[in-house]
Amino acid sequence: MKHFNTAGPCRPEDHYMLPAAARLPEMRELVDQKAYFVLHAPRQIGKTTVMMELARELTAEGRYLAVMLSMEAGSAFKHQPERAERRILREWRRLIGFRVPAELQIPPWPRDVQTVGEALWYLASNSPRPFVVFLDEIDSLEDESLIAVLRQLRSGYPDRPRDFPWSLALIGMRDVRDYKVASGGSERLDTASPFNILTRSLTLENFTAAEVATLYRQHTAETGQVFSDEAARRAFELTEGQPYLANALAKVAVEELQPDKAQPITLAEIERAKQILIERQETHLDSLVKRLREPRIRNIIEPILAGKSLSDLPADDLRFALDLGLVRQSNGGGIVIANPVYREVIPHMLAFVTRASLPQIAPTWLKPDGRIDFERLLEAFLKFWRQHGQPLLKSVHYHEIAPHIVLMAFMDRVVNGGGHLEREYAIGTRRMDVLLTYGADRLAMELKVWRDGESDPLGEGLEQLDHYLSGLGLETGWLVIFDQRSGLPDISQRTTAEKARTPAGREVVVIRA
Repeated sequence: MKHFNTAGPCRPEDHYMLPAAARLPEMRELVDQKAYFVLHAPRQIGKTTVMMELARELTAEGRYLAVMLSMEAGSAFKHQPERAERRILREWRRLIGFRVPAELQIPPWPRDVQTVGEALWYLASNSPRPFVVFLDEIDSLEDESLIAVLRQLRSGYPDRPRDFPWSLALIGMRDVRDYKVASGGSERLDTASPFNILTRSLTLENFTAAEVATLYRQHTAETGQVFSDEAARRAFELTEGQPYLANALAKVAVEELQPDKAQPITLAEIERAKQILIERQETHLDSLVKRLREPRIRNIIEPILAGKSLSDLPADDLRFALDLGLVRQSNGGGIVIANPVYREVIPHMLAFVTRASLPQIAPTWLKPDGRIDFERLLEAFLKFWRQHGQPLLKSVHYHEIAPHIVLMAFMDRVVNGGGHLEREYAIGTRRMDVLLTYGADRLAMELKVWRDGESDPLGEGLEQLDHYLSGLGLETGWLVIFDQRSGLPDISQRTTAEKARTPAGREVVVIRA
């Protein structure tokens, strides 16, 4: 029986998947034109799956012998191209052995074949059909090793199709001009040279809403279990069509939350699946989160979380964040976090160390019936902040949003498996919105920061909280103003709370911390 895949390339006999031709229809024409081209896209978006399937389809149709080969084995030898290529060729022998059909097998190359270029010449010269090769993880190579390979591809290009591959694709996260060519990745190729033979540079996009629905209907056809239209739409909204996440939500929903195939997958299962993915810090999410401590990523993510504009940072840093898939350009051209799941998981994981540093907190805010007493919750938060806020701020790596992270770490303890936090933020808004949901209870919080040289954000914050509450259908909430101006008394002395009214007349709590 087929299933939703979240580990490695999809296989049509085992997994629900979209046809390769549907995701990149122009690739067949490029192959027919004997083109050398580039396919770049973020990790876990389906590049390897699409290209492996395309190679299988091209070979099965009988015109070409197409194979997907990996360059990753040479990544440990960026300054030793000879060793890198020997390791790559060893891996290629293994891959060709089981990826090429038995009737099309090419005899192993002789011992004097020592380089990538020589191996490609041998494969093309001895292939029973025009030889097509897709080189995956090309940008795992760096510096001398990368340059050596690219120069060999350019050198062999004029000899195609008899003595060099008929068509060739480089596959990686980044476009050719963005490949790292100096130690530490401080320089780029800037142009396609030394691979100036490419015809096209393609990217693989996320699934559309229709494609997510198509993927989910494959499960219905296989098992009879239906995804409601509302559930499929919500899965797309939460993931922006990111293929790993679209599969991961569905996998949790059908295998863990609703394994009874006679029951449909509804909006409730998709929402719960989202929380499970965030709480588990699945492998894909974990690999992205590890990037957050890199200075070039922090310089982009931190201003977004703080609602500030991006500073004058290197364009390559922004391109790198886009290539990772952490951020995207919105329809208006601005930079935003790539999807709502990432938007929640990033601050959640940034607060991990802070949550671990929290003292034991008794849930004094819970009523006997399990509902939240918001007056007692306010008292508990003020007590916590006055006593622990100052030292906990030092545990946060992102200093610009340290107060936000500490508050959210406290609120994570409040929901503690019985609810969840939702966070909204964007460049230029100078705010972060947080919604605590615990059963039937909801608390909306507007977080603002008061810095040196700025006026009191109270008026702006009340107006923004008004708008936030209106959108949620709530009549009260908290405006939390973190006073980060210099020369202030200790947090324990300056933290206060008072009632105030928004421009629309809603009574809210203003916390100055």
